[in-house]
Amino acid sequence: MAKIIETHDIRKEYKMGDNIVRALQGVSINIDKGEYVAFMGPSGSGKSTLMNIVGCLDTPTSGSYILNNQLVSEMTENELATVRNKEIGFVFQTFNLLPRATALENVALPLIYAGYKKDERNEMAMAALESVSLADRHHHKPNELSGGQRQRVAIARALVNNPSIILADEPTGNLDSKTSHSIMALFQELHDRGNTIIMVTHEDDIAHYAHRIIRLRDGLVEWDRPNDRITRQTPDAVIAH
Repeated sequence: MAKIIETHDIRKEYKMGDNIVRALQGVSINIDKGEYVAFMGPSGSGKSTLMNIVGCLDTPTSGSYILNNQLVSEMTENELATVRNKEIGFVFQTFNLLPRATALENVALPLIYAGYKKDERNEMAMAALESVSLADRHHHKPNELSGGQRQRVAIARALVNNPSIILADEPTGNLDSKTSHSIMALFQELHDRGNTIIMVTHEDDIAHYAHRIIRLRDGLVEWDRPNDRITRQTPDAVIAH
């Protein structure tokens, strides 16, 4: 299987006054195309810093990061912005939807930056909404949708550019238990379709939907192993709102 992510001895330091915080202290991981991986760890473990680097939201202090055969660890801000828009679909805990825009308009937003014409944007955005069973809500604004529906809009937005990876940061953090499992069942369906998914979570039950778990502690990989307790939902859960 082709590698889609390779990090070699990634280190990240921050200056906090006179102190230096070593958020990552030499992280080397490989993730293959089509994998479903969870980054886990307590607060301060480095998982969010690693997510920001993998998501091209930040650059390492030292070490190298190759995403889809591109050396992104030494790119400029403009180059990183292009990679983010083309290669990565983001799903956030807080949804990050524009409140005055419809579901269709929210999903189409990345396509504006990618240079697509309006007709193309709408067609692609509707297809993405259909893929998360939400096409019938395309004209609704976020305040007219439930939390689970809002996260489905966010997932459709992440999918619309056909990215190399879907990066989900605490994707169920603002959802109740039943809705959380419905969203995780959707992620499983997306993985079954061939999408590469990387999820950041501190919740054990959510991490166990992933097929591989990388646990960080004190800026280092504590362990990295296949998940032998994969949680799966019935197909009915996938289409539940």
